[in-house]
Amino acid sequence: MNPSNSLEQKLLIEKENISNSKTNSVIRSRFEKIDLNKKRNGILENKTFLIKDNIAIKGEPLTCSSNILKSYKSPFNATVIEKIQKEGGIITGQTNCDEFAMGSSSEFSIYGSVKNPFNSDLVAGGSSGGSAAAIAENLADISLGSDTGGSVRQPSAFCGIYGLKPTYGRISRYGLVAHASSFDTIGIMSKDLTDVYKTFSVISGIDKKDATSCNIPLNDKFSLKASKLPKSIGVVSKNILKDINPEIKDRYYLLIDFLKSKKVEIIEIDLPFFEYCIPAYYVLTMAEASSNLSRFDGVRYGNRSDSNDLSELYVKTRSKGFSDEVKRRIMTGTYVLSSGYYDAYFSKALKVRRLIRNGYSDIFKNCENLLIPTTPDLPFKLENNLKDPLKMYLSDLFTVPINLAGIPSINVPVGYSSNNLPIGLQIVSNSFKEETLFSLAHILNEEEIFEKA
Repeated sequence: MNPSNSLEQKLLIEKENISNSKTNSVIRSRFEKIDLNKKRNGILENKTFLIKDNIAIKGEPLTCSSNILKSYKSPFNATVIEKIQKEGGIITGQTNCDEFAMGSSSEFSIYGSVKNPFNSDLVAGGSSGGSAAAIAENLADISLGSDTGGSVRQPSAFCGIYGLKPTYGRISRYGLVAHASSFDTIGIMSKDLTDVYKTFSVISGIDKKDATSCNIPLNDKFSLKASKLPKSIGVVSKNILKDINPEIKDRYYLLIDFLKSKKVEIIEIDLPFFEYCIPAYYVLTMAEASSNLSRFDGVRYGNRSDSNDLSELYVKTRSKGFSDEVKRRIMTGTYVLSSGYYDAYFSKALKVRRLIRNGYSDIFKNCENLLIPTTPDLPFKLENNLKDPLKMYLSDLFTVPINLAGIPSINVPVGYSSNNLPIGLQIVSNSFKEETLFSLAHILNEEEIFEKA
């Protein structure tokens, strides 16, 4: 078959799948802009990509699912987009998400809620729920999302796919609209672990446009085919697991039994300062969000409200432009940064973050990897947690600590619940040791110890 005909057929199928999708995961496609006659060579040759609507694609809308940016188009490409296209990848569209990546259910969006592909009454997770649901529905080979506190791994668990959050600084953030700059990472989602690894190898690396990117090369000797089990793996205590869904717990212990059967040393660990992770995370990220979102004032770009008074213009523009959840985070962040409260909240949260980071460094002196649940429960019902922000925030209970520590993690699909909902578990490694994540995930996939879709 002619390669161009094969690609055309693939794109037609994906375009039709998007048209028939019931999840509201893809908010715009760009098939008409794809040149079928263009020669594409590279690691990602003819792989199709869907991109979260907070990552810049030149000439395309960049709305972050918010009214305040509804009319905005990006004048440049994010670094990850440049790298994907250079290696033969094809950008086919953009995905729905929580507004400015602030949410855990992909319900805070001007485009409406993303629905779970396994049950349309349930959430797909967030904030990268559109990217996860689209992959589960076979709307593309690979998708990109952003992970600030679990926004790639949690929806990947809810949708039954792989979801990688790399080490902070491993992948350039240039072109990613900032939520909380010291936490944000661009993550990768796919049904195929090999596609996740190939994409990771392409888009990682130092970038002069991002001062936080790191010049630490990948292990060029690593190969998925030569994957090895870790010598030791840390597992969490029964006390931490006591309140999680029993079916997730069963899968967790099943995987531990498998590792024991392969002579992997199992070391029980306590997650460092676990009870302080959620409050520290939200104090810090809301403070950073308050600072980052101050640029959206209706003056320089985006939608603006009419007013002859500058202060009134700011108030009206932001009141109409931001949703309740974004306003909640901006106001809370401004409060913890205000005079008299900085030391009481923000400064203390920074100290807790340092203790958490040091705690994980100590754990990795004895453990090559950690095994942690991705979520405490199965996908929940749409609108179930909208009026209870704290309950929504607690759905990130097991993902937030990884972002506080800045270390990498991957969600691995481990089968299904009794009512056919996906279950995911996290493999975690020390900074810049992503190859150990891929290694263990590959072995689990090859062993086929969990049922597949």
